[in-house]
Amino acid sequence: MLISFGLQEEVQIVKMNGDGIPAVNMYCGNQTIFVCEKAVSNVSPWTHLPYRKYFLSWYTLSQNASMSAEDTNLPLYPLWVRCDMSDPAGTTWFGAETVCVGTKVTGVKLYSITSKDKQSLTTLEELKQEHKKRHHPSSVGIKGSARFSLFGSTVVENTTIESQSSVTVDFKWSHVESILETPPLSSTATLNIKIASGDMRSPMFEMYRELEFLQTLADGLRTGETEWMEPLESTSPVNLTKSWGFFPLHLFQKTSKLKSETETPIFNSFLERGDLDFVEQLWVRMRKSVTSYQDIGDCLKLVIDALRYGDIKPWIHRDSSSSLSKLILQSYHQQIEHVSLTGFTPVNMLLEMGLDKMRKDYINYLIGEELTTLNHLCFYLSTEVDLQEQVIRLRKLHHLLEIIVTCSTFLGLPYDRLFLLTQLCLQHYRTSPYDEEHEFKLQIKPALISHFYQKEHPILWGVEVSSGHGPREVRTSLHLSDRPLVDHVIFETDYPNETVNGDSEDPAFFSTMAYCSLVNFA
Repeated sequence: MLISFGLQEEVQIVKMNGDGIPAVNMYCGNQTIFVCEKAVSNVSPWTHLPYRKYFLSWYTLSQNASMSAEDTNLPLYPLWVRCDMSDPAGTTWFGAETVCVGTKVTGVKLYSITSKDKQSLTTLEELKQEHKKRHHPSSVGIKGSARFSLFGSTVVENTTIESQSSVTVDFKWSHVESILETPPLSSTATLNIKIASGDMRSPMFEMYRELEFLQTLADGLRTGETEWMEPLESTSPVNLTKSWGFFPLHLFQKTSKLKSETETPIFNSFLERGDLDFVEQLWVRMRKSVTSYQDIGDCLKLVIDALRYGDIKPWIHRDSSSSLSKLILQSYHQQIEHVSLTGFTPVNMLLEMGLDKMRKDYINYLIGEELTTLNHLCFYLSTEVDLQEQVIRLRKLHHLLEIIVTCSTFLGLPYDRLFLLTQLCLQHYRTSPYDEEHEFKLQIKPALISHFYQKEHPILWGVEVSSGHGPREVRTSLHLSDRPLVDHVIFETDYPNETVNGDSEDPAFFSTMAYCSLVNFA
């Protein structure tokens, strides 16, 4: 919605979720709100204080039934107005929301949020006195909150290496005694887990590369164009397959493996299996060497001809479902059906081989670690859906393992937490699309991760003084953060993030104060 005030610039009111704005989120959470700001074409968020107050006055009057001939007013969504800190207090937001008893609007809460960079920290006693001066309560409650980073970006030789993955922990506790105090072990703690696949630090990195090749094949089938990955082996696919040794003694050895310099010991210890069958071993060789459709066709023709003429009698897992596995089963009875290796048929066959192999890899880890059962994996292992959907479900399963392995390897979470996290991920991905931006939340006891945060600086620390109950509760809060909680104002001093790895003894914080007042309707 755009509104114009004569010679003034146009103003827009946008409907959004409050959790998208850190400073506002402290009061609104993820509920729907209206945000009032200058239109996108304007550079500054707001300049004229009278118009900021105009909108709040309009909001308040519109909700007051005594100001209307008919009592038909319905509660509006909270309204938040962006401000530019031009007033002496340094205001960045004004807000208003209705107070209701049942369905009747009985008043409005008005908010103001001010921001500044670190000058001198407010003491807890000063914050309490500020609240008492505004609200004159008989008693107050005090709650603390803090967020620490446990995994994510790292600093190496004063250089920050950014990561798309992050694991933070949120603490909440009562009986705050001082500003920036460390959360007590009696706090409630929640892990916020967001893991991106492809992190080179992850034990899953080699598996990720394998999945990327499989995705390349799937994309080629879907679009008709394939961007081949750089091969990991210098030998041509056909020669690599021939050098494997097509003679019975070799092919009946279950533990024959192809070693690569890129496979790390920590990766091997997690997911490498010692029972790769013939088709799985062939997949490993081909995915590290093929760079064209011709390569795939030539390799499969070599194998199928050897099967047809009885030159090889390889073993395969009983539950193998790929087309090549079925041909191998037919070769046991010297009855191999004709396969035309033209068009996309070879790619289809190779994709089936990869899906079969990687599903077994994931099953081997999840079942071996007793994190789930086959029944709970049925959705992800189904071959009844088309190949594209099978790839999507495999990516979901891979993302699940990235999350579990990260929390196991880097955070050392115990079995019961890993088990619960596995169930949360499995349930989420049964009905939700693949999304590496999704943040999984896991309750945890602070004692399990105390060695990670007790000597570190928080990335966000807050204290809230409150009085009143229910809809009449009013709050005064202070939040200290390593980055500004407002994004529409440029601070003169833009401190670097000094909390990563806790290297700074005296970290710099941005200060955000939030005040609340209650307007009762007669």
